[in-house]
Amino acid sequence: MQLKNNTLLSLLMQWIILGSIVGVVVGSTTTILLELNDFLGDDIRLKHDWLIFLLPFAGLLIGYIYMRFGKVMFNHSQSDTSELNNLVIKAVHGQKQVPKRMGLIVYLGTFLTVLFGGSTGREGAAIQMGGSVAATVNQLFRMNNIDKKVVLMSGISAGFGSAFGAPITGTVFGMEIATLGKLKWEAVLPCMTASFVAHFVTTAVWHHHHEIFTIAVVPETSVKTFFIVILLSIIFSLVSVLYCQLRHGIEKISTKLFKQNHMKRAFVGGVIIAILTWLIGSQNYNGRGLQILEQAFTEDVPPFAFLAKLIFTAITLGTGFVGGEAIPLFFIGATLGNTLHAFIDLPLSFFVALGLIAVFSGGTNTPIAAFLLALEMFNGKGLEFFFIACVISYLLSGTHGLWPAQKIYEPKSKLYQTKLGETIKQAEKRKKR
Repeated sequence: MQLKNNTLLSLLMQWIILGSIVGVVVGSTTTILLELNDFLGDDIRLKHDWLIFLLPFAGLLIGYIYMRFGKVMFNHSQSDTSELNNLVIKAVHGQKQVPKRMGLIVYLGTFLTVLFGGSTGREGAAIQMGGSVAATVNQLFRMNNIDKKVVLMSGISAGFGSAFGAPITGTVFGMEIATLGKLKWEAVLPCMTASFVAHFVTTAVWHHHHEIFTIAVVPETSVKTFFIVILLSIIFSLVSVLYCQLRHGIEKISTKLFKQNHMKRAFVGGVIIAILTWLIGSQNYNGRGLQILEQAFTEDVPPFAFLAKLIFTAITLGTGFVGGEAIPLFFIGATLGNTLHAFIDLPLSFFVALGLIAVFSGGTNTPIAAFLLALEMFNGKGLEFFFIACVISYLLSGTHGLWPAQKIYEPKSKLYQTKLGETIKQAEKRKKR
């Protein structure tokens, strides 16, 4: 018994040490990402509107970087870093490997996209950097195949936890992102360690301050309120599906149209975004759009802001630019909630918060992480409503999602008739036959 206890203690210490290493490195690199994104997006781009017209040329450069340096061979199998988060998910499943250079490439791509006005977020770069750091750790410590997957999941947790100041959410997000209907509890200790350490490094060591969103008033619990929340969650879920389908549709069409030439795809996408920005006469929907997102919690925003952001982001990422999709989902859900508030008499900030969380849950297929995000982001207010919103949005999003590489371990419902072990992409293809 003593021997077993010593073995277990050694294993626990191993995961704590490895998780801490991943957390320190990812927390530091994510802080650089956050600070530079703020500088490039707020201090430079917003003060120089003309930069938007250079977005097509930024697209050419991003396309060149991915075509020239983004494909790496591992034992006769090629890993393409332009698959972004999907490549990290495939690596968790043991299908691909994450190149060490992926983190640097996605950083450069994200900075170029943000500086010149592409509509994108930041957690994608943080997650991919986490995967890149985890791949380096795996190589240095010569981890076996099973442990490699666990370390990769801890890298994802560290990236998300530090990017949003949500270490509890980050812990579960790393465990939940790869597979629908299953959590790999073996990974909970390294994921938790990496996420909390990364969060600590970002906030306490480097003193980065995350955005704060506040719910001013939570409605009273009643049958009427629950009914409204259910109705709203259905709408938010459908909008998350709309975004995912449009984004993947644009990617598929542009890839086919330009014969997988990343440079041409991104150039044309940049031209379209520049023209749309000029026609609208505003850069509210370029970059992360944090100003409008924050405004949505306290006052009215343009009624079709959610649709504009949805289109801008789908075109930006669908044509080969780089960045995260969590903040765009936050923006879409929050501004849609702001618009719907005009028709239903419930507190504005509650509507906005509900939309933010529900659209994120449906788009990412991570309902537990989404619920925990509501817990951390809004200080535990209205948890019964957020729980319902996360579950309903997740269920109704069906076989859709941001990342086609996600595997289906358990179907959301027998009505979807999915096969165990198939990916979202495979499920969608089979439905169209």
